[in-house]
Amino acid sequence: MTTDRTVALVGRPNVGKSRLFNRLARRRIAIVHDQAGVTRDVNSVEIDDDYTLLDTGGIGLVVDMDHQKLIQAAEEQVWFAVEAASVILFVLDAREGLTSLDEIIAERLRASGKSIIPVINKVDNPNMVDRAQPFLSLGFGEGLMISAEHGYGESELREGLDEVLGPRPEKESEAAGERPRIRLAFVGRPNVGKSSICNRLLNDSRLVVSEVPGTTRDSVSLNLDYKASDGQDWPFALVDTAGLRRRGRVSHSIEYFSTLRSHEAVEKADIVFLVIDAETGVTRQDKALAGEIIDSGKCVCVIVNKWDKAIEGFEEQPLKGYETIDDFRKGYGEAALKELFFLPDSPVLFVSAKTGLAIDRVLRMARMLWEISGRSLPTPRLNKCLDALLQKREPKIVKFKRFKIYYAVQIGNRPFRFRLFCNRATKLEEGYKRYLVRGINKAFELRGCPIEFDLKGKTVRYAERNERKR
Repeated sequence: MTTDRTVALVGRPNVGKSRLFNRLARRRIAIVHDQAGVTRDVNSVEIDDDYTLLDTGGIGLVVDMDHQKLIQAAEEQVWFAVEAASVILFVLDAREGLTSLDEIIAERLRASGKSIIPVINKVDNPNMVDRAQPFLSLGFGEGLMISAEHGYGESELREGLDEVLGPRPEKESEAAGERPRIRLAFVGRPNVGKSSICNRLLNDSRLVVSEVPGTTRDSVSLNLDYKASDGQDWPFALVDTAGLRRRGRVSHSIEYFSTLRSHEAVEKADIVFLVIDAETGVTRQDKALAGEIIDSGKCVCVIVNKWDKAIEGFEEQPLKGYETIDDFRKGYGEAALKELFFLPDSPVLFVSAKTGLAIDRVLRMARMLWEISGRSLPTPRLNKCLDALLQKREPKIVKFKRFKIYYAVQIGNRPFRFRLFCNRATKLEEGYKRYLVRGINKAFELRGCPIEFDLKGKTVRYAERNERKR
């Protein structure tokens, strides 16, 4: 992250930072809720291809006071953003007026030596303009009066930022064939280590990590440029998501929006990593999540996190039937994929975010899946493969007819899409479809890449006429 054109929103809880973040971004990115402390991680977004805007958690969190470590970790992210930014938008609340916490934050901001712009939010009508007077005592000059909810004062704020940031630097012309930024989404149940994995990959403590389930409530996107061993640069965007719960257990409005954002992150991702806990193994919830990933048509890799604990347990007491930890790892992976049988023979990585064990394999796997998912399969080989699969295991006869494939051709990538010209498009059973998918996956080594079929059958009248001719 550069420190020359980065703007951070800072302030105490519930002053409207996330709403202002969404207003400046011109889209809803951060979760907005009346409850203080909803934002805990640092959200970032590029504004008008000009500067990076950081949304932070409220300083002086008063929620969840039993979880002091979580509060401390969230506040550390705020001060990280302050150090990273060149301009601070100090967000204040016109309704509540100047508070002692505002004064404490102001003292810390003065010591940072950064450019500070006081932004007095929640000015929802002209009669509230006079409420700016008390904030002059903070020593940052006259503040900008805005309403993040209704847009009042937005243009003045944008102009003020442009003035402080200075002229936009000229961008170097993009090199021909520059790689797109590949979006990697990390999903899983609460507290399986998604944020810890992202922090390890970033080699930074950008995301709040805590043993308290539900620490991450929003989907946080962070850019990472990875240089492969062959010298090639691979630009990724890591998306850490809130822990997904079963729909029946989403009772709180914040959890509802967190779950919604996680599903959106999966939909927008190029590659999804399903993170499971080595100690608990595959749960019913993991299966439900895997099903949603497959329905989205994304490449998927299973990450077994906290594998360091499995190694420790095996060394203390080896499991019967496994001579070495490698044997156990192989058996564990096979058992996990058996439970997640509808995944496209996905790769399984065994890592430890805590110790860094095998964490480097995650980005290598992302690169491999991206390259594989962009392949074009030769039409003759595809048809030969399907013919062999049909001969090896014939489809069941349904309503006196057996499903037949006359010809197949690839029509898309990411996910792989194949158009199958067949006798009747309604005759392909789900179980036989999985059989064909596994067969194609194995024949062309498409591990982790989903496959979709576009069935083109004969019309009913045409099919019946052919049957009469026979």
